[in-house]
Amino acid sequence: MAYGILADFLFGQSTHAYEYFGAHFGYIEEEKVIEGLTKTGKKRKKRVKEKVYGVWFRLYCPSGSDVSVIGEWNGWDIRVNKMNKIDDAGVYETFIPGLRDYQSYKYHFKNAQGVYVDKADPFAFYSELRPMTCSRLYDIEGFPWMDGDYMASRTRNFDKPMSIYEVHLGSWKGKVDNRFLSYEEIADYLIPYLQETGFTHIEIMPITQYPFDGSWGYQATGFYSVDSRYGNPKQLMSFVDRMHRAGFGVILDFAPVHFAADEFALRHFDGTCLFEYSGEHEISPWGSPQFDLGKDPVRSFLMSAMNYFLNYFHFDGIRCDAVSNIVYWDGDKSKGENTGATEFIRRLNGKIHEEHPSVMMIAEDSTDFTKVTHPIEYGGLGFDYKWDLGWMNDTLKYYSKDPIYKKYEHNKLTFSMAYFFSENFLLPLSHDEVVHGKGTIINKMFGDYDTKFALLRNLYTYQFAHPGKKLNFMGNELASFDEWNENKSLPWMFLSFPKHDSVRRMMRDLNLIYRAEDAMHIEEHNPARFQWLMVDNADQSVFAFERKVGDSDLIFVFNMTPNYYSNYRIGTMEPGTYVEIFNSDKDVYGGYNQYNGLPAISCEGSGPENRPCHMDIEKVTGYAAMIFKRALEKKGGR
Repeated sequence: MAYGILADFLFGQSTHAYEYFGAHFGYIEEEKVIEGLTKTGKKRKKRVKEKVYGVWFRLYCPSGSDVSVIGEWNGWDIRVNKMNKIDDAGVYETFIPGLRDYQSYKYHFKNAQGVYVDKADPFAFYSELRPMTCSRLYDIEGFPWMDGDYMASRTRNFDKPMSIYEVHLGSWKGKVDNRFLSYEEIADYLIPYLQETGFTHIEIMPITQYPFDGSWGYQATGFYSVDSRYGNPKQLMSFVDRMHRAGFGVILDFAPVHFAADEFALRHFDGTCLFEYSGEHEISPWGSPQFDLGKDPVRSFLMSAMNYFLNYFHFDGIRCDAVSNIVYWDGDKSKGENTGATEFIRRLNGKIHEEHPSVMMIAEDSTDFTKVTHPIEYGGLGFDYKWDLGWMNDTLKYYSKDPIYKKYEHNKLTFSMAYFFSENFLLPLSHDEVVHGKGTIINKMFGDYDTKFALLRNLYTYQFAHPGKKLNFMGNELASFDEWNENKSLPWMFLSFPKHDSVRRMMRDLNLIYRAEDAMHIEEHNPARFQWLMVDNADQSVFAFERKVGDSDLIFVFNMTPNYYSNYRIGTMEPGTYVEIFNSDKDVYGGYNQYNGLPAISCEGSGPENRPCHMDIEKVTGYAAMIFKRALEKKGGR
């Protein structure tokens, strides 16, 4: 089996390279000679085989030589544990008995330039906490999973609600006594919070080992090594297991494009560009080495890393970062498609879906590259979802505009539906929008303090109303005016202010409505389930659309200016009665309580924009967002 994995690794077909490479606890059989006596008292020698417990080390280092393992147990002596070259491809191996969890180690060898170097294990399952740089031994086997029911019913959520809470584990609650909370401690706080706020999934920012806190994990040194800031691998397994038992999916953010430039890790690993491109594409726009995604062992390395986290940690999805830098050279469309990299993506998604039919593959892609979420057999890249960054940019620009000028930007709110059905889109308001001087989400809203809150409530309602899965970065629900800082906790004190706490209350209610109403998540990528009711009213900046599936029939109305309207007429597609089930201007959300309440609104006659019927809404207050639900007619009988 091992040599089958090795062959697959070298030919770019492996998703299980971690089973072979790295440091694995196991046994080796040794022959011993035992002296004893026969029944007649004569001396005799007996050969027996005995199992010896220790660690197998295997390293891919094609341009290296004179390779040894150095560690705590041998005093970092390069002479003690030499490795044997077992394959012409450059694979080295040795077995060392008597080792235990947490012992630190590195590989020492002569590289292609004839210089001796010490390198961390590319396949290490655990690592020392920065600024230390060694790999650490860890036995990843034997975690007692209890999420069987969840795993048995897991799907890719195509017709299910998916409202994702994006989390940076180190700063959600922040440090306690100048230390990071463990994975398990974070779960203690996070699970009840998710239950309270109604989200269905979390997406955790990268937790593969990384040295610089300010990279947020997007420039890693250990792609199999769990981030030691928060604990060991089994503590992360416990985190996911507890999330699953509480009913929450867990998505892992993974960066397959580039890696940290630190010399102790992957960069110029054996004295050559073993993992990265050589020449003009070696360094990414972020100043970090770029994986050579056309190189077969690199493909196996990354596919196996993602599969490792799916197999051993039960993650429900992988969010692939910076897909724009995969599909185009250096992320620049003018440089053309990187066909080696797109072939890697197709291979990755095909193999992951073959092994894990219920796992989601999600592309963070800012390009207009086509068929990102189409099946690979039809020329697509094979992702399940794509972040709609066009929607995000257009939407936030629109909400930042003075209402006087919004009529000139009207298409920014309508354009997304012109292309929405071309891909399986996910609507993100992510960490990228609240850092580097961009301002927080509420800071992007036009106007004074009260206006910003009114528009923020409108925006979040619009996000949930619009077809597509949802993602919000932690803290969006707090309406913070301070940008996110990875070194600080979220500003939880804001919840003592009613204006801010009301936003969180509204986010919870939107999540609950989203989860309860079939029209908001079933067949959302079917154009027959969406209908504009008012799309051309640029002068008033009022929008309305309908979403309908079975008995779930909803009408969404948005007033994007401070103007107040009474008995406002909206065109509808058929007669009937509707009741208001949500209004962003309710006082419990921080508004002025100008809502319509329970009296049913009848749809009849003809309506504006050539609709066959109309409904007259008693109150459409400034910046209000409203949801109306069709009342089911009672069937007559005796």
